Amino acid sequence: QVQLVESGGGSVQAGGSLRLSCAASGSIFSMNGMGWYRQAPGNERELVAVIRGGGTNYADSVKGRFTISRDSAKNSVYLQMNSLKPEDTSVYYCYANIRQSSIRLTYTTYWGQGTQVTVSS
Repeated sequence: QVQLVESGGGSVQAGGSLRLSCAASGSIFSMNGMGWYRQAPGNERELVAVIRGGGTNYADSVKGRFTISRDSAKNSVYLQMNSLKPEDTSVYYCYANIRQSSIRLTYTTYWGQGTQVTVSS
């Protein structure tokens, strides 16, 4: 089984910074992409940032403010969030596409439990 555990959420004033961490553990043979989504009350879950194959992609709303990074040795992904705005307030979820063994050829997407980020004006 695979588990993703997030940390680093909290409350901050506008203009502040937070760093989210997400560590995957369990039966992991390889990973193909990790990233972050967020979901505010009443809204659909939206992609924030993705890191895959050394490349990154960001939602337009966070470009230039957020940076995604990955530590493959630790099966971890991070999201450095700077210049936070009240509209960044959401529950942030990390995900990872994981292949669990050399026998299983497909990747399965696993999700973290979510961490709350609240930005006050």
